[in-house]
Amino acid sequence: MTFEQLKLAAPLLRAVEKAGYTEPSPIQAKAIPPVLEGHDLLGCAQTGTGKTAAFALPMLHRLAETPVRQKGAVRALILTPTRELALQIGESFSAYGKYMKLRHTVIFGGVGQQPQIAALKHGVDVLIACPGRLNDLISQGYVDLSQVEIFVLDEADRMLDMGFIHDVRKVIKQLPPKTARQTLLFSATMPKEIEQLAEDLLTEPVFVKVDPVSSTVDRIAQTLYYVEKGNKKQLLPYLIQKLAPPVTNALVFSRTKYGADKIAKDLTKRGIPAAAIHGNKSQTARVTALEDFKNGKTRVLVATDIAARGIDISELAYVFNYDLPEVPETYVHRIGRTARAGAEGCAVSFCSPEETEYLAGIEKLNRKKIPVISGHPWDGVPAPVKQPAEPRAEKALLKKDRGSKRSGKTTLAEERIEEHTMEEKQPQQVQQSEKLSASAKRRRRRRNKTAAAAQQPTAEKATQQPKQNKAKNPPKAQPRREKAAQAQPKFDPHFLSAAAADQVRGVAQPKAERPAPKPAQKNEKQPRNGQQRAEKPARNAQTHAKNQPKNPPRREKNAAQLKAERQEPKKTQPKMERNRQRANANREENPGLMLISRRPPQQKYASFEEYMEARGGVTAPVEDYADE
Repeated sequence: MTFEQLKLAAPLLRAVEKAGYTEPSPIQAKAIPPVLEGHDLLGCAQTGTGKTAAFALPMLHRLAETPVRQKGAVRALILTPTRELALQIGESFSAYGKYMKLRHTVIFGGVGQQPQIAALKHGVDVLIACPGRLNDLISQGYVDLSQVEIFVLDEADRMLDMGFIHDVRKVIKQLPPKTARQTLLFSATMPKEIEQLAEDLLTEPVFVKVDPVSSTVDRIAQTLYYVEKGNKKQLLPYLIQKLAPPVTNALVFSRTKYGADKIAKDLTKRGIPAAAIHGNKSQTARVTALEDFKNGKTRVLVATDIAARGIDISELAYVFNYDLPEVPETYVHRIGRTARAGAEGCAVSFCSPEETEYLAGIEKLNRKKIPVISGHPWDGVPAPVKQPAEPRAEKALLKKDRGSKRSGKTTLAEERIEEHTMEEKQPQQVQQSEKLSASAKRRRRRRNKTAAAAQQPTAEKATQQPKQNKAKNPPKAQPRREKAAQAQPKFDPHFLSAAAADQVRGVAQPKAERPAPKPAQKNEKQPRNGQQRAEKPARNAQTHAKNQPKNPPRREKNAAQLKAERQEPKKTQPKMERNRQRANANREENPGLMLISRRPPQQKYASFEEYMEARGGVTAPVEDYADE
């Protein structure tokens, strides 16, 4: 069968011939006739079999022959799960509609929306969109889908896996009823959820199936390598350089985004140009990496499942499954990137002991065993053991000693780490002193001297004591209480009474009873200020004794006693009279004159004459005016 037999329009046949296609693929030959007749279609075929042309060619044919309902309105809508697939579908429409006047545009997230809004305002016949950005523009009022004539849902199973099915249903609510539009649904696999979605969208559809559900293309040569997880990064560059036929370009699949970046970095270090694309990359970076890979600037493209879905690369030689997918259907999508449009390709998979369960699911789905290649350099070789990380405390010391490290000095953290590692190597004690730094050796010598000094006898320490530097080892300070005991009294009288003077000279005096204080006289002379200060301790004692409560506590008295005390008048005495009585009592007790110095002298004197003779002054008799 040829494209002329499909009864396509002349501009389409001309564009297909210029693209180099002469015969339609099986999916194209079965899908194009019912679409041209206006039937709904449910197409099931693995990726790489020409599904894009199967709906693009009849869609352009129908839009060119059908009159326009509303000028500038969107007449056809194509929903795709990924940005890369949307761009490739846009390229296919550019190639197939090259000689037609129909306009198309592609909208997706990750880039500015102003250029896309400008294109929509100029009028669009065919709109290729991702669900997220399309819903945003609909909510903003820039897109009207009420005039859509043909609706295409591509990679429906991938939409379901990526969680876009809710966004798809929002878009469907904006479309005309299913009886007023033509709906085409394509999927590589047919799970129960897709079958339910097809029943809701399609009206008496034509079911087109090329190969068994979820089967792989027979032209792909599949091989399997058993290898430990830690040795995969060694096996991948080895195979890229040694496989036959030569690996001119390769697409490597990783399960995680971090793994994709790490694989690309390892390959670049080994001299193999590589780039990574995944969801965390910006749209500009993803498009640039994909274009470099298509143009041959990048030899290896590392991608995750979401980013690589729908990538159409002509003459892709190899697909490497660095990590086996958890979902068996994903394996079908991965290896379908090669052997497209009748070409041949190879699919190489790595399987670690942790991934044997995933391998069993893949082989069960494909209904055949994948050939295993043994005898490679890492067959049965255990993965390298990671070196233990440095202790956190040592890392913290290294961080604190950065300033010392910049100045060229050996830091304390480095010495501790070095000594710690040397202590673990007990048999190599001879080499230990050679490896230590100069400052570490000095610190070790100081510790040895300290330990030797601690073991010496006490007598040797006593003999070595005078040799020590006084500045380094000052004598121990005496306790504060011992100092107070050795010091002289704070207040030392220069002049003492006769009895006290005899005690100072050493003459024993009989103890005399203290005379009772005389009753206070009203006109008695007040004592001098010096005598009042001298007798202050005695007065304080008397005052303390006088202030002691003579009556029992108030709570012990009964109510009658308290009432009597309240009615009895209080005997008050003026304050000055009390002071005079205390002064007279003190004078009668010690009639002699006493002088107290604030600064204690070095020697005590028995009399004023001795004091003056010691000072070299003239003495004079002391007159007593106490009787006046």
